[in-house]
Amino acid sequence: MNEFEVKVLDINVDDIRSIMNNHNIPLVKKEEQINNIYDFEDMRLLKLKGYARVREVNDILHNKKEYFMTVKKMLSQDVFKVMEENEVIVDDSESAKKIFEGLGLTLIQSIEKYRESYKYKNTLIEIDINDKTFCPFPYLEIETSSEEEFNEILDILGYTPEDTTSKTVYEILEERGINNSNIKGL
Repeated sequence: MNEFEVKVLDINVDDIRSIMNNHNIPLVKKEEQINNIYDFEDMRLLKLKGYARVREVNDILHNKKEYFMTVKKMLSQDVFKVMEENEVIVDDSESAKKIFEGLGLTLIQSIEKYRESYKYKNTLIEIDINDKTFCPFPYLEIETSSEEEFNEILDILGYTPEDTTSKTVYEILEERGINNSNIKGL
């Protein structure tokens, strides 16, 4: 599956929640996540703006835990960041980690994140609040396959396409002079 994504940085979380509520855009996810990022020692996946990930999710809305094994690869980065994403649900995170390690990947970084996701038609609007030691500001991720829905969402939120970025979190942090990761060579 290909994922079309942009970010809106430095959002006011309460304002976004209020807009979602006022427009009856339903909350579909409320999660605490641990994102375990894997790569080879030469960092070949991250250098190409991709990665392997084991995500541990505490699903607050449904009171359950889920585990996902994912590989992402950057396809393009124009108006939208377009990623090829292959993901499966796994029974437990430890087995997924051992599969990646068995393939020669190593754990590069573990990132804790709180995420709320809202659904507008077929588009996800996600509030991401990372552990402040990784990313000190909240942002939106808008994931869509429709430019029309993308523009509708921006209009509802009071943003323009110029307020969005297709950059990765790592690129944004580097631009802002925030070098808090243990990832070398990027």
